Amino acid sequence: MRTYHLETLGSFDGIVARDTARRPDPGPRDLVVRMRAVSLNRRDLLILDGSYPLKAAPDVVPLSDGAGEVVAVGDEVTRFSVGDRVTSTYFPRWLDGRITPALIDQPGVTLPGMLAEYVRLDQDAAVAVPGHLTWEETAALPCAGVTAWNAVTGGAEPMLPGETVLTLGTGALALFAVSFAKVLGAEVVATTSGPAKAERLKALGADHVLNYARNPAWWREVRELTGGRGADLVVETGGPETVEQSVRAAALYGRIALIAGNSPDRKSLEISTEALGSALVTMRRLFVGSRADFERMNRAITLHALRPPVDRVFGFGHDDVRKAYAYYATGAAFGKVVIRIA
Repeated sequence: MRTYHLETLGSFDGIVARDTARRPDPGPRDLVVRMRAVSLNRRDLLILDGSYPLKAAPDVVPLSDGAGEVVAVGDEVTRFSVGDRVTSTYFPRWLDGRITPALIDQPGVTLPGMLAEYVRLDQDAAVAVPGHLTWEETAALPCAGVTAWNAVTGGAEPMLPGETVLTLGTGALALFAVSFAKVLGAEVVATTSGPAKAERLKALGADHVLNYARNPAWWREVRELTGGRGADLVVETGGPETVEQSVRAAALYGRIALIAGNSPDRKSLEISTEALGSALVTMRRLFVGSRADFERMNRAITLHALRPPVDRVFGFGHDDVRKAYAYYATGAAFGKVVIRIA
């Protein structure tokens, strides 16, 4: 079988392929999964350049998100059978409730990841997938999907029908947030940089789309659209680049789900006292979610027949994998960048 490894950090050239004679065997509680597709996330670029908060294990197999078919199970496995379609979870040991430091390990950084023809998963680290999705769509779910679901439905004050939700840009997480907010009854305001992406956001369900390139002070438009009230929930994916405007765009008792905490150019979040003085905002930092969150999300995806946008699919060859990373790094994608494992 073929696996990929982060042999050296710092460049796409450090991603190397290795071939071995046979697939892994399952332990007593393990599944062996024939991977069909994997997808890239922002964290994968941070891991590669060494700036991710967790240090990559030497020679780690990259990528946290992947989907495939169970081809072997251990003697003690009860949750899955051969032939089941499954996907990985982002935190293999975080099953429900709040995360703790003991549960922080993740595939693709401290644990072996998904960029391989076969992977071995503990049965508790796998989730059954919605039956209507393709392999490529399924591979989009574990990180961006669960994070967006948690942003919209989690916290002490989850989103309520009739509220206004603000999403930023057209990354996969923001697009998931648009879809989830709409099916749960929200009015969605989204931002983007051009008319082509604006039309695609409207097709996903966004009620209003603001062009941040044409109007850099887009928070004013959010307040105008809401009659001066502001957004009840902001799914904040821009981090230091946008958090000041997100605070200004929020309602008096608005909530901000803070996803991104850093950027290539700014290493800290800066919010002016003027912005903070304008609202009694609650900001919640979140990081993906538990297996229970994933399973609840999948029920909603199945009920509403939602389909994650997939921007581009690459092959599993050595050059293809590096091209997938390079394309994802441009930031041009509308939705997920996927590697198909044929």
